Parts: sequence; structure tokens; C-alpha cells
Amino acid sequence: MIQVFAALCAFVLSALFGQLLIPVLRALKAGQSIREIGPKWHAGKSGTPTMGGVSFIAAALLSVVAFGWRDMLAGHFEHLYALGFAMIFGIIGFLDDFMKVKFHRNLGLTALQKLLLQLAAAAGYLAILRANGSLSGELYIPFVQVSLPVNLVVYIIFAMFVIVGGVNAVNLTDGVDGLATSVTIPVMAFFACAAYLRGQGTIGLVPSAMVGALAGFLLHNRHPAKMFMGDTGSLFLGGLVCGLAFALDMPLVLLLVGVIYIAETLSVILQVAYFKLTHGKRIFKMTPIHHHFEMLGWSEVKIVLVFAAVTVAACVLAFIGVRGRM
Repeated sequence: MIQVFAALCAFVLSALFGQLLIPVLRALKAGQSIREIGPKWHAGKSGTPTMGGVSFIAAALLSVVAFGWRDMLAGHFEHLYALGFAMIFGIIGFLDDFMKVKFHRNLGLTALQKLLLQLAAAAGYLAILRANGSLSGELYIPFVQVSLPVNLVVYIIFAMFVIVGGVNAVNLTDGVDGLATSVTIPVMAFFACAAYLRGQGTIGLVPSAMVGALAGFLLHNRHPAKMFMGDTGSLFLGGLVCGLAFALDMPLVLLLVGVIYIAETLSVILQVAYFKLTHGKRIFKMTPIHHHFEMLGWSEVKIVLVFAAVTVAACVLAFIGVRGRM
């Protein structure tokens, strides 16, 4: 029940913070610059306040601290590890957004700078999970209910690759009004249910609060968006999605719950590879794949609804696949 209250509290705070933040970001001229190579009709979004992810991050943090206080007094801090990890990625995203706003361009930190920061954050987080016993070093395979022992060094390298790839996959998904928000809500709901049923209610506070915080943010981020989450929000969400998967020791579940994130990333990889191999031909009209559907005439609302529905179905399937782990 406490998870429900955490979600409701985060929803109210996120909706309120968003309402207060929009005029502040406008006054600071923290508007999004739209890339020239993107869809031409996105030019009208230029100037929409970015860095809005601050609102749902703050809402989730306050809710988790408020409803997890008793656990912290009892010496349980598991929920703060995943949240703190995600906040590090949020800070990286904030630096990226700040540079974009300050220099009035669509590119912030360099790819190398972001990669090194993300790898360092991933290594530190995995070390903490290993130290407190949350990271078994075994690879749990859903559906077949088998855990395969893996060499620790190999597992850490695998985990760092998954985290960095997953974080940036979520970042790619944030390209249509409300898309990353709507897709991530069912993912957070899945982790909240999984944690609760496994008796890890303390960790479950985080995804529960995020369900509410993202729902509150969606009030301002749905089409036509009054505010974007920016890299501040998308990198935070990517860090939290991956952080929770490893905190619950079931990273392979990301293949299911993260199906949209993966599709977005694969569309870019395939497009670039095919373009180079064929000297200019394309598989998709534009990538990431949500832009392909835009080019086919889909509205932003339709894209969000379909992608979110696919994620809900994938999360239900994932829940069936890990039921033996509960």
C-alpha cells in the first residue's frame, strides 16, 4: 500500500513542479534547439522549454525519501542505490542540456565525454551492488528459470555494456512528445510489481514513485508538449531502468520490457550500416524508428499510443517469464 501512496504523492508533486518549472525555464530561455536533419515539421517545437526532467526527478526523490524514511532508519538503503545511480546519469544529462542551452546548439557534451562518464558511473554502481550482495554474478534466464554462473570480470564487462547501451537507447526514444514518458511508465510498473512480489518493497518504492512522477510529467509533456524532459530526464530514466534490472538481478528482462528502446537503437544501427554498405540507400525513411512512422503519416499521438501498448504487452510477457523468480 505504501507504494501506491508513494506513486500518488509523486504524481501530485510532479504535476505541480512542472507547472512551476515551465515559466522559469522560459524566463531562462532554456529552449530546445531542433536538429536541422530531423523532420521539418518539428521546427515548430524549437524554443519549447527543455530540462523538464528536473520536475519528475525531484518529485520521485521527495516521495521516495518521505515514504522510505522508516526503512532508512532501519538501515535499509537499497532503494537509494538505484535512485542515486540514476541521478548521476541525470546530472550528466543536465550538463549536456546546459551546454546546449548556453551555446544555443543541439549538441552538448561530446560522445567521448558522455561515454567515459557513463562507464565510470556504471562501474561504481556495479561495485556497490556486488558489495551489498545484490549482484550475484549469475545470469538469470527468464521463462526457463535457470541461472548461469558467469566469470565475474566477464559479467561486469557485460553489465557495463548493457547499462551504457540501455541508457542511450532510452535517450534515443525521447524524440516525440510524450513517447519516452509513456513507454517508461509500464516499465516502471513492471519493476514495482516484481520488487513487491519478491519481498523487496524498499527497492519497489523507487519504480512506484516513478510511475506517479512520470504520469504527472505527462500532463505537460503530452502532445503538444509544453515542456521536454531533455537529456536530464532521458538519461536519468535510462539509468533507472538499467539500475533496477541489475538491482533485482534480472538484466535479461530488459530484452522484453525495453523492446521499444531496443527497436529505436537497432533502427539507427541498421540504417547507418545499410547506408554505408549500399552507398546511400536506406531501410527506413528516417531514424530513430519513431520518425519513420511520422514520415509514413502517423500522428505523434498514434505513435505514442502504439509504442506504449507494445511495451505494456512486453511487460506482461516479461512478468510471466520471471514468475519463477518471485
